[in-house]
Amino acid sequence: MTTSSRTLRLLSLLQAHRYWAGDELAERLGVSLRTLRRDVDRLRDLGYPVQSGRGVGGGYQLAPGAALPPLVLDDDEAVALVVGLQSAAHSGLANVAEASVRALATVVPVLPTRLRRQVEAIGATTDSLRPDAPAGEATDPATLVVLAQACRDAERVRFGYSSASGEATHRHVEPVRLVTVGRRYYLLGYDLDRADWRSFRLDRVREPLPTGSWFRPREVPGGDAAAYVRDGLRRGSPGPQASAELVADADRVREQIGRWFEVTASGPGRCRVHADGVDPEWMAFALAHTGGEILSVEPAEVREVMRTWAGRFTQAVGPPS
Repeated sequence: MTTSSRTLRLLSLLQAHRYWAGDELAERLGVSLRTLRRDVDRLRDLGYPVQSGRGVGGGYQLAPGAALPPLVLDDDEAVALVVGLQSAAHSGLANVAEASVRALATVVPVLPTRLRRQVEAIGATTDSLRPDAPAGEATDPATLVVLAQACRDAERVRFGYSSASGEATHRHVEPVRLVTVGRRYYLLGYDLDRADWRSFRLDRVREPLPTGSWFRPREVPGGDAAAYVRDGLRRGSPGPQASAELVADADRVREQIGRWFEVTASGPGRCRVHADGVDPEWMAFALAHTGGEILSVEPAEVREVMRTWAGRFTQAVGPPS
């Protein structure tokens, strides 16, 4: 690895993690501690404020302001970038939303204080009108950022939480992963007070605070965070079952909506989609998103949504010419 490529690799590692012990960082780069110190000095010469800790091996982290010099953004552009990412984090496109949250977790912590205050002011005084999000279910972007950083850094957090019944509790959690289900975000983590895994709806989380206490991540039961959250929602959901038969390849449909629905092959070029307690509009939207021919749908509530949408679309485009 050349000096320049190693320097870029060092920068990537520093941006991806809050704090690195010197010996661990040197091992990741495959260099000695002496070479690591020289590489850190090169980053500082380029304008990156890299802070170092005391001790034999020391430690390193990026200070606020680290992202602006190489991005060559002025203040207005930096604020616009973060505001745009906040909006994208609430989009209905799961991959875009998740990538936006990761980007926010990287960008916001290294903004200079004056710019961070501008971003916070905009977020505090702006409301988004989203027809698919009922009142009270919007997730605070600041909550997303704090919990995304905690997942990334394996740092314990404390927060207030309101259950479905409205009961207010305080939680001490080892956060592992953020998961999107439909238009909602969930945090999967290990609840230290209850000594068990729990998933938390982010719109019910209040004032998450990092504790400064790091942990070694536990293995998620089953190894798949999204599947664990989905199965937990299915067990706890009082809603009706929903299913559909599609003329579509099961593997392709699973890639598109398998995060939220069970998809099983039912024959050559056919598959079944199943969910428990799913919102009828979300079920209809997901089935339409697959692009496959829909042979059957249950229950009647989903068919009614489709019938309503079909009428609206037909009226919008008019009769065929």
